[in-house]
Amino acid sequence: MTTLMFILGIVVFAFGLLVSIAWHELGHLSTAKLFGIRVPQYMVGFGPTLWSRHKGETEYGIKAIPFGGYIRMIGMFPPGDDGRITARSTSPWRGMIEDARTAAYEELKPGDETRMFYTRKPWKRVIVMFAGPFMNLVLAVALFLTVLMGFGIQQQTTSVASVSPCVIAQSENRDTCKSSDPASPAAAAGMEKGDRIVSFDGKRTDDWDTLSDLIRVSAGQEVPIVVDRDGKELTLHAKIATNQVAKKDSSGAYVEGEYVKAGFLGFSAATGVVKQDFGDSVTWMTERVGDAVDSLAALPSKVPALWDAAFGDGPREPDSPMGVVGAARVGGEIATLDIPASQQLAMFVMLLAGFNLSLFLFNMLPLLPLDGGHIAGALWESLRRNTAKVLRRPDPGPFDVAKLMPVAYVVAGIFICFTILVLIADVVNPVRIS
Repeated sequence: MTTLMFILGIVVFAFGLLVSIAWHELGHLSTAKLFGIRVPQYMVGFGPTLWSRHKGETEYGIKAIPFGGYIRMIGMFPPGDDGRITARSTSPWRGMIEDARTAAYEELKPGDETRMFYTRKPWKRVIVMFAGPFMNLVLAVALFLTVLMGFGIQQQTTSVASVSPCVIAQSENRDTCKSSDPASPAAAAGMEKGDRIVSFDGKRTDDWDTLSDLIRVSAGQEVPIVVDRDGKELTLHAKIATNQVAKKDSSGAYVEGEYVKAGFLGFSAATGVVKQDFGDSVTWMTERVGDAVDSLAALPSKVPALWDAAFGDGPREPDSPMGVVGAARVGGEIATLDIPASQQLAMFVMLLAGFNLSLFLFNMLPLLPLDGGHIAGALWESLRRNTAKVLRRPDPGPFDVAKLMPVAYVVAGIFICFTILVLIADVVNPVRIS
């Protein structure tokens, strides 16, 4: 049964992956057609074609390898300086440029001269190339909101999981009391496991962050604490101690290994699944985007550890880069967890949302052959042409992105090597959630 559920989890994730890819390419397709660019092909996946159908001037299909997708637009690159698109050269770099240019003119038909991608104004080309990643961003936001507002997420609550009998500095690596340790304010006040703190010093405490902040600024004060115990509200009185506690950053997250002197009550907060309102959801998503950007910037620094995890004895860190295979395995593990089905679904949706957010950020890198590279080329062309217009110089014409193809091949080669490394690590030493 466990194996069957694991396989089912992989299948569910694979289906979500295909939908995400198709959704991305739909952004490119719809805007390209909106601006009159001819699109001969819309494909989900790579490799051999499993199914396809022609509708109008476009062939729609699914290919065997679900690791990406594409649409083919005619005239992605302008003609060469000599106006030809089939010129050949013995230079390998020049050959790459001409091969890319020739491929952009495949299936050119009479009347297509005004329907080529490069003939569109730069702002239209920016929209076409941005539309794909943007669709992933829209899907990520929708999925995140579904989980945050519909299912809720695990977080600390104002309920008491346990009461500390004494005051111990959090920087000390111990959990047993010494005879010299004073009693904790929570224990002295009679707080018990299962109590839910309703208010602190007369202020409502509907969430853990509010309660935590109130406790921290109340060092040395005696405050009334209203708790809900078995459906009845009781008022306790506690003199808040001063203790060494974990430091918080500007977003309220704990800073590992750093401590400050602040108010201390002496209890552990219970965790639970809590639905978020729209404002809290937006704040949470903003923080996740920041984390994702930081992770993307840190990718090069994680390569040595990833190599050691794949080919050596190194551990696979929880925040290690993970590819499609690794994510699919996580999907399989989610399906085998002994948790309510609603929480399994929420974890699936969250995994898919994170995948779409990563697709958006990765594709926005200003490097060919990524969408961000074409966007950067269109913006550069716009800057050149507008500058020439202001300075009353001749129009420099379209920016020939094809000349950057040698760089694009190098970038693609690096991405392929990195993808293979991640794939090997995902197989031999995968990230696990259980």
